[in-house]
Amino acid sequence: MTLQPLISDEAIPNGMRTAAPNILPEIDYPDSDGNPMADNTEQYRWIVIIKENLEIMFADDPNVFVAGDLLWYPVRHTQKRVAPDVMVALGRPKGRRGSYKQWLENNIAPQVVFEILSPSNKDRHGQDSLEDKFDFYQTYGVQEYYIYDPEDLILEGWQRVGDRLIQIPSMLNWVSPLLGIRFDWAIGQELIISRPDGQRFLSPVELSQRLQQSEIQVWQEQQRTAQERRRAEAQQQRAEQESLRANRLAERLRALGIDPDDV
Repeated sequence: MTLQPLISDEAIPNGMRTAAPNILPEIDYPDSDGNPMADNTEQYRWIVIIKENLEIMFADDPNVFVAGDLLWYPVRHTQKRVAPDVMVALGRPKGRRGSYKQWLENNIAPQVVFEILSPSNKDRHGQDSLEDKFDFYQTYGVQEYYIYDPEDLILEGWQRVGDRLIQIPSMLNWVSPLLGIRFDWAIGQELIISRPDGQRFLSPVELSQRLQQSEIQVWQEQQRTAQERRRAEAQQQRAEQESLRANRLAERLRALGIDPDDV
């Protein structure tokens, strides 16, 4: 005799059914941690400069993703995350994201991250946060980590060696192995970052001014070209008129029985 269950599976509410072994229920991954992107204008300015110039530098490469203040979740089924001021994921396509969920990104971790300091993250609580971030970046595969303090003009960098992030002894004229950007650095002076082609990272205002200057130069060059073309056309017209007058004069001389070559 076959015994029948007192309650069939169909009669059990969905919320009470036992999950299959080794399958974790999906959780919520918030796209915001409630913290501001920056605490002051200088910190924000540098975040924008680095993020936007990297975007420009890799504009023609569809497989370099650059983001600012985007939450990065390295492991599924946990809300462990961090929001680097700027991060670069090489080998990942451009596009909109509410957050960077690594298991949806071919399990590729951002290779390069930047943090810009402000007075609030230089106190003890902020230092604890930076230490937590360092441990996070070291644990989850960041290859290059840079911290810049625009107030005290301090630049530090770390590079992965094996499973550790090792501090770079000197940032003087350091070139990022992955990005190719150069840090032109002198103690007591503001940081200068240059692209591999030597073009300096510019602020949005400087980029706008450079664009306007380029547009003016293009317009001026177009005006010079047009003026030279008009001058050449005028010279050609004068030459044609002189030739026409000479031909008419020669015809009149021949009509009078005079050889123009004898005149």
